[in-house]
This record gives sequence, structure tokens and C-alpha cells, in this order.
Amino acid sequence: MTTLEAGKIVGAGLDRVDAPLKVTGTAQYPNDFSFPGMAHAALVRSTIAAGRIHSIDVTEALAAPGVLTVITHLTAPKLERGPMTLLGGSPAAPLQDDRILHYGQHVAVVVAESAEEARHAASLVRVQYEAAEALLDVDDPRAEIVVNPWGLDTERGDVAAGFAQADVVVEGTFTTPDNTNNPLGLMSTVAYWHGDSLTVHDSTQWPHNVRTSLATVFGIPESGIRVLAPFVGGGFGAGLRMWPHVILTVLAAREVNRPVKLVLTRPEMFTSVGHRPNSVQQIKIGATRDGDLVAIEHHGISSVAMEDDDYEPVSVCSAVSYACPNVLTRDRQARLNIPCPGSMRAPAEGQGNFALESAIDEVAYAVGLDPLEFRLRNYAEQHPILNLPWSSKALRECYLEGAERFGWSRRTPEPGSMRDGRGLVGYGLAGVSYPFYQVPCQARASVRRDGSAYVRSAATDIGTGTYTVMTQLAAELLGLDVTRVRFDLGDSDMPYAPQAGGSGLTGALGNAVHTACRRLVREFLDVVRDDAQSPLRGAADDDVTVTDGRIHRVGDPVQGESYVDILARHGLEELSADGRSTPPRSDDLGMAMAGAFGAKFVEVRIDPDLGLLRVARVVSAIDGGRILNEKTATSQIVGGTVGGISQAMFEETATDQGTGRIANATFGDYLMPVNADVRDMDVIFVGGPDRATAVGTKGVGEIGLVGLAAAIGNAVHHATGRRIRSLPITIDQLML
Repeated sequence: MTTLEAGKIVGAGLDRVDAPLKVTGTAQYPNDFSFPGMAHAALVRSTIAAGRIHSIDVTEALAAPGVLTVITHLTAPKLERGPMTLLGGSPAAPLQDDRILHYGQHVAVVVAESAEEARHAASLVRVQYEAAEALLDVDDPRAEIVVNPWGLDTERGDVAAGFAQADVVVEGTFTTPDNTNNPLGLMSTVAYWHGDSLTVHDSTQWPHNVRTSLATVFGIPESGIRVLAPFVGGGFGAGLRMWPHVILTVLAAREVNRPVKLVLTRPEMFTSVGHRPNSVQQIKIGATRDGDLVAIEHHGISSVAMEDDDYEPVSVCSAVSYACPNVLTRDRQARLNIPCPGSMRAPAEGQGNFALESAIDEVAYAVGLDPLEFRLRNYAEQHPILNLPWSSKALRECYLEGAERFGWSRRTPEPGSMRDGRGLVGYGLAGVSYPFYQVPCQARASVRRDGSAYVRSAATDIGTGTYTVMTQLAAELLGLDVTRVRFDLGDSDMPYAPQAGGSGLTGALGNAVHTACRRLVREFLDVVRDDAQSPLRGAADDDVTVTDGRIHRVGDPVQGESYVDILARHGLEELSADGRSTPPRSDDLGMAMAGAFGAKFVEVRIDPDLGLLRVARVVSAIDGGRILNEKTATSQIVGGTVGGISQAMFEETATDQGTGRIANATFGDYLMPVNADVRDMDVIFVGGPDRATAVGTKGVGEIGLVGLAAAIGNAVHHATGRRIRSLPITIDQLML
């Protein structure tokens, strides 16, 4: 049967199949849906970070034009908290009591005939508070500390003994700030009830999670809920959890017995849909004079909300990145009066890699080795904890081919030694990885009587290209032209799919589609197994392949027939088959499951008088397993590179320490790179398919961002001699 070994469709840089809908404005995002009699909701948010609501007066708001209702903690029904998910617990249900746990917390929702009327009425809700002193700093001694919250702390060897034998020890404290996801599309929800049944259009990266969570919160069967998200205006992780505003929209729709739409404003996005939490990391690394690592100790503490359990083990990357015999990693969380954090592109790794790869660079300088040579010397040929070979690992090739493409050999080793006129030039690099992540997934494939295929799963495409790569994959496995395959997603009524996040969807969904398509070909063989008119009579799976809409015997294209002929002769309108993927296990396969690897090379230019930093060029060498579409995969790495530049040089969600208010919650104040900040970006893919799964992908969504902050910081050190240990890198740090 067809395999992907010599595919002509998979891997090709096919244009996005959903592009015509997007460029013509006909792709419908959640905010685009309207229904007869639809009302609009607006939020009222807390103006303190900690305390209680003393009183809340909605009289004036209820009297405002167009207002249908105002729901507060005094009138809201009892709601259950959402369930535990693959990404942790659900945020608490809103409007359940008078407590205030963070600035911007939803304290009321106003429903009116129009969005403008709802927003105006929301401004008329009068809330009096009993404020308490807020906890806003991870170093605050009053903060509750959660130790090893996810059970991922590691220890191997004897770290103290390792440091005792080290000739060189480097240690330092690295800090990363809060960042806010800020996808271009504002998060939106439209909800309407039909009796006891519910339909929700939502900006989610995980429709099944929204369905399951709403069923728990409102105490209704999942079978009565349908969640739709065929197009999502970006996410970067903001759509991975079901946030309280979704619950409020559903509640409002039930209260007024009409469809209700709620669209978050940009300032509300900063407090309503998560953020990358800040971190303080202490890292200590010991090495011999020859450049062999002997000990790594990495401690991280990050912020978490008062009643939440966001997943950010920032130190874990140090446990598996290098062949070091003595390693200890520890993570803690400090409970603060902040909005719930959540995943933001490359969660945990984006922060942890900055500390690790900056410190690794510092050790390389201390022992007098080229930073590239130092990393190659300490390369982990097998998984350092499991002591198993990787299912695939081309990081060495990433280093070597990336260095060649970048021109690393032109680097002179002394900091400050490379100039362009008065401008300082710096070269920096970082080794990167992102953990293996796959969870179960399902898909269904059908071939219809006209010879076209329809494949579907309840996944989402947040701009990564899922529509396109799954169309390509199904087309190749079924032997059809891509124009004859339709792939649909974003509907919780379709077969189960996990979240679009963690660089795991393409692998999980791809393997489910692979299984579904192979089973579908087998269904056709079963139909003709005893068919005397069929040249495929009695054929087994391994006897056949598929091309041009036909199943035929291997090596003999004449001995076969088309899907159309088989269906017509047997009076069938279509045949369908379901596929399921199960994540591979290291214990079963005898090898360590490998995520993506990469090497990032950066050239910076610095004006020493103005402290002005520019990234002149970036080369990203990536081992992402099998690349299903080189164009969309390259786009993912380029997008991640922009995000990495942004993390390194621009982004910082600034919280006022006196009030807990986010001081820069607009695009006018929250800095992000523009086109002039993003120069020459080059992407190369190395390695090949991962051997742990049939499709062989490893994901490229997260790996594009990881390492940019460290590589830029390392390049800044090479240019100036200054070691930057806090993000973002700002002008005042570079004034010479």
C-alpha cells in the first residue's frame, strides 16, 4: 500500500488551500457570525488587584438604552469549575463570589442590543471595593510558593562533586518578563441556545476542550454542545484554554434567550486570555579547562495566578540539552495577584533556553573555546536521562550546516573586534530544542462516488497550514490530486482532535489521517475481495498502491480500477474509514521520543553612541522531522523568528507595582517589531523523517522562537563584551 517514502505531493511547497477564502474576505472567523436577534455583551473589569467587592450598583446601567440585562456575582447562578485538561486545570468560573484576585478580573457582564450600547452601559456600572495589598512580585516573601508543581524536577549524578572538579564555574541570574500573546484577531465568542442544546463559535485552538469544559461548567451533556472554529485569527497559545469570557457569553445567551456575541477589546486581551509568565532563573555551570561540562544546576521561579496551575517548567531544558554527567533542575511557582498565565509560543523553553544558552556561551568564553565548538564537544548523542538513542536527532547537522550558511568562520573571537565603520558587529548562536509532544487524535476519511475525498477532524488551523498539509497528506495516501481532496476541521462534532499547540498537532493529526486513509483503501479492497469482475479480487494491502484515483497492483498499473468504478458497480455512494493515532512510547520502541532541534545564528549591529541594536540577519537550521510542506514550514520558522526577536528586544508587559494595572495594554504602548526591525531571515531544514511514527513529523511551530533571545544576547556580548541577563535588551543596557 502507498507509503510516504517517495511522495510527490507531501513536502512540496503547495500554496495554502485556504488562502483564496482568506484573501477574498470570505473566511468566517468567530467575530464574523451574526444571527437574527443577536445581542452583544461587554465586560466590567476590576480596578483593583486584590480585595473584595463592597457593593455593585447596576441601576444606571439597566436604565441605559438597549440594555437587556446586567449579570454580577449577586445574580449569576452557581457554575462548576471546568475540568482538568492536558494543559492543566481550567480557570475558575467567573462571577461566583465577591473576591478580587487580579486587576481586570470580570466583575459583571452587560448585555444590550448593540455592542456600542453594551460598552456604554458597562461604563455605568458602579463598583465599590475593599482593597487589600496585592502580591505582585515573585520575590515577595508573603507569596505562596508551589514547589515542583508538575513533578518534572530532575537530578542525575552528584552536582556538588561535579562543581568540585570543575576548573571553570559560571553562574548568574537571568530574568524574563511577562509577555502577552496578542494575536491580530481579537478573541471572540458567539453563543446561542436551542432549548437545552448549545452552539458556540469561539476563537479557540481546541474545540473539544471548549465543549467538554462548557458541559462541566453548565452541567449539560457534551452531546448537546457544538463548538465551531474553522478559522481563528491567530493565537500563539491564547486559545488553548477556555477562558471566563466564553462562559459569560454562554451564560448571557441563556439569560436573554437570544444569540449573544462578545468581542474582547485589545486592553481586555491583556487580562483575559493568558500571558507568558515572568521568570527568575539562577543557573550555574561547571566545565574543565578542556571544555567538558561536568555540572549544571538550574533553578527557576515563575509567576502563577492565585487559583491556577499554569505549566511553565523553565529549567527542564537544562536536563536534556547536553551530555553532562551531573545535572540538577528545580522549578517553583509564586502565587500572585495577576491574571492567569497561559501558554505563549514555546512556553517554558522560550524562557529557559535564554538562561541556559546564554550561560553555555559564557562558559565557552571562559574556557577559551569557540561557542560552536564548545556545543559540539558536549553534544548529547543519546537522551541524557533515559540513556536511549533518540528517535531522530540532526542537531549536529543543524550546527554545521547552519554555520556554513551563516558564515560563522568569518567571526573573530575577541568581543568588540568586528566593526562596520563605527558600528559594532556581533555574531551569536544558540542550540535549541523543543520537547516531543503528541496525544491521541482521530480522523475520518471518505471517498465519494465522484472520486473526490473528504477528510475531517476537529482540529484547528491558527495560521500554521493545517488545512494545507493534511490535504497534501490525504491526497498522497489516497492517490488523488490535491484538488480532489477536501479537508475540514474546527467542528467539535468531527472526530476528536487535541489542541493546536505544543508542536504536536501535525504529528498527532497526521498519523490519524495516515491511518484513516490506509484503512479506507483497505475498505475498498474488502468490497472487491470476492468480486469476480475486479482485477483486485483477493488483493491484500501489501499487494497494491494508489495513483491517479485508482487502486492497482504494485508494479502493474493495468491491474487495478478506480474508486469511482468500485463504488458505482457496488451501488455505493461513498466509503469511509476512521483513523486513530496513539502516541509512541519510549519503553515500547526502545528509543527516546525526539522533538524538534535547531541552531540559531544571528548577526547584530550596534551603534555605540545611541545604544541602538539591530538584528541584521538570522539563519535558522531546523531538524523538524519530515517536512510536509516546505513553504508553510518555512513560514512557521520565519514567524517564530520574528517572535523571538520580539521577545529579545521589545516585549514586556509592564505591571504597575502599586495597583497591579497593566500599564501598556495597547498596541500603541506594547512594543513589537515592525518590518524595519526584521531584516534577512534564512531557514534551512536538515535531517529526515522521525522513525517513531508513520508520518515522521516532529513539529516546527515552537522551535522557530526558541533560542533567538539567547543568540541575540550572545551576539550582543560578542559585539560589546557585555553579558545581558535580562529581557528585553534595551538601549540603556547598550550605551557604551
